[in-house]
Amino acid sequence: MKARRLLVVEDDADTLELLRMYFSEHGFDVSVAVRGPEALSAARQSLPDLVLLDINLPEMNGLEVCAALRAAPRTAHIPIIFISERDSQSDRLTGLSAGAVDYVSKPFDLEELRLRVLAAIKRAERDNLLDPRTGLPTGRLVDEQIAAVQVLPGWQVLECRLESFSPFVDVNGFAAGDDVLKFAAQVLREVINTHGGPDDFIGHPANDTFVVLTGAADSEGLAAMLRARFDEGVKAHYSFMDVEQGYIVIRDGDGALTHAPLMTLSVNVK
Repeated sequence: MKARRLLVVEDDADTLELLRMYFSEHGFDVSVAVRGPEALSAARQSLPDLVLLDINLPEMNGLEVCAALRAAPRTAHIPIIFISERDSQSDRLTGLSAGAVDYVSKPFDLEELRLRVLAAIKRAERDNLLDPRTGLPTGRLVDEQIAAVQVLPGWQVLECRLESFSPFVDVNGFAAGDDVLKFAAQVLREVINTHGGPDDFIGHPANDTFVVLTGAADSEGLAAMLRARFDEGVKAHYSFMDVEQGYIVIRDGDGALTHAPLMTLSVNVK
């Protein structure tokens, strides 16, 4: 199971460090931000599994950060839990109405908070919003985003498929296949973060298929970069001999030995 990615947004240094240390010690991959604009940038870059968001931030408060995350296709799916010193019913209703999945008042119990975080992440996965292997949106959320951008001028859908993925899994097992899926998701994030737009969307609708919704002017160039990065990097998931010969040995449906090519990434720009 991959480490859960958590973004903690808190301007109090002591509380921020407490949360960072506690969740890191419990196996989370924790990133932090102290200001709203910094939080938006971090969320776009890392696509966390959940955002733990203080409401009382300077300059741009937590409600405004939440609204911005919900409005952007790339981050709209990320569960948000508010943490706040305000604990009235009206405050809770305001936070939940803004799009948060939970609201926790300060001072909080760390173990209870951790369980709430895990429950929210698992609920998002159970509702078919996130693929647990890659942390990327899946299911109906991908369909909704594709339908939304198809009516917008200048947007393209890049359908990315891992060719020869099934033979690799047949030979090396599902755990190795999951590692390749995580690697593919990492390549997509890094290339889109560097060369795509801030609102570009990455989804994982099927086992060996990813989609990128991009407003980049040079979508063909973006596709070529994705192919090159994946095709070169995926070789690390093969043995030296496999890479040298350029194929793996598998058995066909009749039990006879045959060859399957190394994995590549095909990208169809629609």
